[in-house]
Amino acid sequence: MPKVSVIIPTYNRLPMLKEAVDSVLAQDFEDMELIVVDDGSTDGTAEEMKRYGGRVKLFQHSENKGVSAARNRGILHARGKYIAFLDSDDLWVKGKLKIQVAFLDDNPHYPLCYTNEIWIRKGKRVNPMLKHAKYSGWIFEKCLPLCIISPSSVMMRRALFSRIGLFDEALPVCEDYDFWLRVSARFPIFFINRKLISKRGGHPDQLSQKSWGNDRYRVMALEKLLSEPYVGSEEREMILKEMKKKCSILYKGFLKRGNEIKGRQYQEMMRRYGIEI
Repeated sequence: MPKVSVIIPTYNRLPMLKEAVDSVLAQDFEDMELIVVDDGSTDGTAEEMKRYGGRVKLFQHSENKGVSAARNRGILHARGKYIAFLDSDDLWVKGKLKIQVAFLDDNPHYPLCYTNEIWIRKGKRVNPMLKHAKYSGWIFEKCLPLCIISPSSVMMRRALFSRIGLFDEALPVCEDYDFWLRVSARFPIFFINRKLISKRGGHPDQLSQKSWGNDRYRVMALEKLLSEPYVGSEEREMILKEMKKKCSILYKGFLKRGNEIKGRQYQEMMRRYGIEI
């Protein structure tokens, strides 16, 4: 059984995918399996991945089902004690696996650790903004405004999924935001302050850039949390405070775009919780 299962979901990103795969195979840690889930690509991804032979385990979807379905497929086939994700447009720095495995081996009370990042936007290195700062410990409140944990930076215990569940396939984006909230509401998370991934963005098919109003899906994730039995009164207050901010932005945004009916839905949503926006 491998110590680590690495899962790469991909859809029509063959040139970037090959670089991502090579960055995994170049790690100084060999006790792993590399799973690529081809989510219905039409660019020859499957054929190219087969050229890697036994170094890559390939699973395919006949049609595009979304990144959550692809990650979940990989999780269900994973055999490792630890799970690490890599988005197909990102890269790993050599040493990432070894460092995170050592941490989880030595710290059994942490179910998950994540690392710092190098940010590349349209081919140029940029500095993250203050709002993207990383934290360790009980970081639920820090995770509420936006997703501060990159899937490509994470390593977690496979057993965590039996407690938290899989990625929500109903969310086309912000599925990672939803998942990290479910984790951070119940467990401490450790931040390794070393830049062990290159996070590449700004390209046309980047999921988070495809449409306006990604807060719609963050609001869905927040409202789901309100019904969870492990969410206490303090966490509930934090969630409603963040929902009010996001629903207010969406309400004004839809009104500005001439969609009053959609905007009013967010106003009514908050009224159900006794909050006016």
